[in-house]
Amino acid sequence: MRHLGYTRVSTRSQDAKLQVDALVKSGVQERDIFADVTSGSRTAISRPGMKKLLVHAQPGDTVVV
Repeated sequence: MRHLGYTRVSTRSQDAKLQVDALVKSGVQERDIFADVTSGSRTAISRPGMKKLLVHAQPGDTVVV
């Protein structure tokens, strides 16, 4: 069982570092963090990082957002 993480920011001028730090602190390894830079108006399933996370996830994994 793995812990997988997901971050999203709206623009390239924003930084997901606080999100990444929180995910790592909760037990997610950095290699297992997926990220998107996109507007919150896009559905989660249409985001490239989320799609990769869902393909990578296996039964029993936990997704931390």
